[in-house]
Amino acid sequence: MEPRTAFQSKTIMTDLVLPSETNPINNLFGGELLARMDRAASIAARRHSRRIVVTASVNHVAFNRSIPLGSVVTIEAKVSRAFTSSMEVFLDVWIEDRESGECIKANEAIYTFVAVDETGRPVKVPELIAETKLEKERYDAALRRKQLSLVVAGKMKPGDATELKALFFD
Repeated sequence: MEPRTAFQSKTIMTDLVLPSETNPINNLFGGELLARMDRAASIAARRHSRRIVVTASVNHVAFNRSIPLGSVVTIEAKVSRAFTSSMEVFLDVWIEDRESGECIKANEAIYTFVAVDETGRPVKVPELIAETKLEKERYDAALRRKQLSLVVAGKMKPGDATELKALFFD
């Protein structure tokens, strides 16, 4: 199985915020943004694995800036790390200023997907090659996040979380 780059999974989705997608103060519903991010992340994971993918978890969502009615919203998703059958996908959400055209980062999220076969059983995915400085930072951080998640779930002993230990005892 050939390794793939993060760039090969890059997915960009751009859409407009319509009145039916907003709350009473005319900002995009958080759930609507979550659904849009899930779709973009799913495409990125599928591009990396070339398999059917399912959402395993939403690891992190930061609603840093509200997204007003009429905004042009762009979601950029890329696989940040591939494990045995799972892939972490990092998403950046941008809004475009309607007058200047400037793009402002509004939100970010991290989703985890698992590649499966036609019966729903997990299958192996290609390794990921991180090329840029940001991709390498996200790649390294993904292992720490995975170890933390496994420790919290009781699936890994804290002493075995080598990447986490290195943060505190290096």
